[in-house]
This record gives sequence, C-alpha cells and structure tokens, in this order.
Amino acid sequence: MDKNFRSVLYSLVGILALMLFLILFLGNVLGLSRFQTDQATLGLRLGFMFIGLLAVYVVYSVTKDSPAWEVGTRQVVWMAIGAALYAVFSWFFNVTVFVVPSLSQVALRPAIAIPMFFGYAFGPVVGFFTGIVGNTFGDAISGFGLYPQWSVGNGLIGFIAGIPALFADRKRSMDTVLWVGGVLTVLATVVYFLNRDQTNMMFFDPANNVFGDQPIALTAGISVLIGFVLVLIVRFAFGKNVDIAAAVTWGMLGNLIGIGYAAISDIWINGYSFAAAIVGEFLPAAGPNLIFAAILVPLLVVAYSAVQRQSGR
Repeated sequence: MDKNFRSVLYSLVGILALMLFLILFLGNVLGLSRFQTDQATLGLRLGFMFIGLLAVYVVYSVTKDSPAWEVGTRQVVWMAIGAALYAVFSWFFNVTVFVVPSLSQVALRPAIAIPMFFGYAFGPVVGFFTGIVGNTFGDAISGFGLYPQWSVGNGLIGFIAGIPALFADRKRSMDTVLWVGGVLTVLATVVYFLNRDQTNMMFFDPANNVFGDQPIALTAGISVLIGFVLVLIVRFAFGKNVDIAAAVTWGMLGNLIGIGYAAISDIWINGYSFAAAIVGEFLPAAGPNLIFAAILVPLLVVAYSAVQRQSGR
C-alpha cells in the first residue's frame, strides 16, 4: 500500500471517527448538549459530511502522485496546532463579535484566515483537518451544538487553500481560480438583487416581539462582491510575491466553495429555498470571510516567511 494513500486514508478515517464519536457518543449517548445536533435531520447532516470527505478523497485519487499528500509527523503536529488555534479563535469571535444579519446565526469570523493559511502553508490535508476539527470544537465550546455540514464546509476552505501545492506553477493556476471565483461572486450577487426581500431572522423588534420582518441588509448582500474586489487588489498588488497572491486567491475559492456547500446543504436539511440559502446564509457568511482573507492571510504568510528565513529554511 502506497505511503501517501495510507496517510490520506488514515487521516480521513480518523476525522470521520472523531466526528462520529463527538456527535453520536458524546452528543447522543451521553447527552452533552455542546455536542448534539438536530436529531430529525441527523442522517442528512451526516450524509453531507460523508459527501465532503468523499470529495477530498476523489481529489486525492486523481492527484495522488503529488508529494503534497504526504502526512508525516510534521503535518500531524501542524494539524493539531491549526485545529486548536481555529477552535479557540472561533469560540472567541463567536461569543464576543456582533452577529451578521442573516437567515440563521452567522458571526464575523476573522479566524477563517487560520485554515486558509494552514492549508496553503502545510498542504490540503492539514488545511482540511484544521477547518473541520477546529470549527467543530469552536462550535462546541461556544455552546452552539454541532453542525457537521458546516464543519465540512470549513474543512473544504482549508483543503482548497492547500490545492496550490499540487501545481508546479502556482502563478499560472491563479488566473483560472480568479475567473471561477469571479463568476461565482457575480452569480451570488445577482441572486441577492433578485431576492432582496429575503428576511433577516436575526432581527428582533423588542417593542412588538417580532422576529424577521426586516430584509437582509445591502451591506451583507454585496459583501461577497466587496470581498472579491479586495482579493483582486491583493492578487495584483502582490503579483511578484507568489505566496501571498496564491494564498489569498485560493483561499477565496475555498471560501466560496466551502461556505456554498454548507449553505446549499441546508436546502435539504432545513428546508430552505435556493434563494434563502444563498441570500440568507451564503452571502452573510462568505462575504465577511473574503474580506478577512484579503486582510489577514497576507499578514500570516509574511510572518511565516520571516520565521522561515530566521530559521534558515
């Protein structure tokens, strides 16, 4: 059995086993509320989690000869560090930062830069583990309960941010990624303007005891567009620094696909319409993430490069 195959297989099986242990044993058997998820939709939530894991394996299977799939002691250490950092900072911002106007609970999450950076710097498996495990424990310690499909979405953000390691020429791949990201951004923004009456279920009018009678704010609706423009600025402003440009560009695509996957899954899980999933969940979550990616990921890349230079690597 190929070493990389064993490494990737063991990593995915380990993630699956951990998620099932947290949800089924700690949540269901022991009844710990922090690890519980909605029982009525548990099968669907786990099903979308399996699909996400399968997608990662499919990408591996068609690029298995790349050394980027190596998972040794060094990668395992980075997985643990990345997941721990993401969990702690996710918890901090979940409980201290104001909620974004949305169909469901969406908080500003500057910590999203962590799985993006760890994926780009240490490979797709490290990024996936950082995102899925870090988000899971971040939600648990915040007291929200577990949402496996959203944790997988966060894992896909880190995973896709690590995809550049599969390319010999990282600079050439960025142009294609920008086009794909631009198309997804335009489509999502068009959906918003066609459905501006989508209600903000986090709005509360204390005087009348009414929820959700205000539409999603314009700032939330166009936040993905704003974030994409910032990514473009970083991409071309740091065109000579391939690491910064590639990390932000692929992080952008990971964010759009990962959050999009989680939001669209709620069409089946929560019974949302397509417009509600995009306008009410995807845009308020993915937009701020892009803005933070454009600002924070370059800082992390620069800091890591400085550490590498000082250590002589």
